[in-house]
Amino acid sequence: MSMQQVVRTGAVLLVGVSILSGCGESNEEQAIGALNRGIAHYDKGELHEAISDLTEAIRLIPKYADAYNNRGLAHAEKGEPDKAIADYTEAIRLNPKYAQSHYNRGLAYHHKGEFDQAIADYNEAIRRDPKLAEAYLGRGIAYWGKGEFDKAIVDYTEAIRLNPKFAEAYYNRGLVHGRDKGEYDKAIAGCTQAIRLNPKYAKAYYNRGNAYERKGEQAKAGADFAKAKELGYVQE
Repeated sequence: MSMQQVVRTGAVLLVGVSILSGCGESNEEQAIGALNRGIAHYDKGELHEAISDLTEAIRLIPKYADAYNNRGLAHAEKGEPDKAIADYTEAIRLNPKYAQSHYNRGLAYHHKGEFDQAIADYNEAIRRDPKLAEAYLGRGIAYWGKGEFDKAIVDYTEAIRLNPKFAEAYYNRGLVHGRDKGEYDKAIAGCTQAIRLNPKYAKAYYNRGNAYERKGEQAKAGADFAKAKELGYVQE
């Protein structure tokens, strides 16, 4: 059995409560209402409706960066990364300090396998918001994609420092230790911490099982593989 793929963190959804001074109050109220309806649809998986409402928010307030950011999320969820990137880019043009949009655009580039562009956006997100743990995780995964395993571990470790309950960061760090560096005890420790934080983390059980198997601890490996299967994990 082989160690499994990394887990990517989610994009950052933003709820707007104010827009730009000088907008007509009626337009601003309507735009915020459309944004929040769009977010509600997004949360329910109703992506077409989400995009429709967010587009209406942009029609009402063409400089509404939050609406572009969140419409980008809906496009990304629909599997439309180029449309997502276009929306994140417009959000950044309207608000260059928008760390979350830099992060989200990095994630979209990342999903396209464009790791250098992803890293550039993660770098900017971190520069704008040094406490954005998700950006360190994303950059670590991009470094992993480029085969720069030590840099990946450094970023996962920083994500954990910023958010000690970040199960995905423990999991991904453990994965690099086990699969790419052959450090199975560290892999087991990382996956164990991820499981402690998220007891239903099926991939963490599976990959801890792999590390135990590599160490020759077949009984522990078998128990973890069985638990992963019980939780619905299907080997990729």
